[in-house]
Amino acid sequence: MRAAWKVFCLFAAVLVAAIGLAHLLVPDIVPVAFADEPQPSWAVITAFFLRAIELIAGSVAVIALAVIAGRLIQRRVLAR
Repeated sequence: MRAAWKVFCLFAAVLVAAIGLAHLLVPDIVPVAFADEPQPSWAVITAFFLRAIELIAGSVAVIALAVIAGRLIQRRVLAR
């Protein structure tokens, strides 16, 4: 159970850091393949990279939270 909490906290921190970096480094760049206005290539690559980190970290955090919730439910059911 402690391992799941550690994983959740770690990936929640990674998620927050990636979102913060995205807002700091590429605030007006949308990671979309076809944009109306030309954008610098480094900014688009950075935006795609940070968005990928956000999605992976968020997914792992949600999975860890589901494991924690499942374990808590299992404990309550078995305690009866």
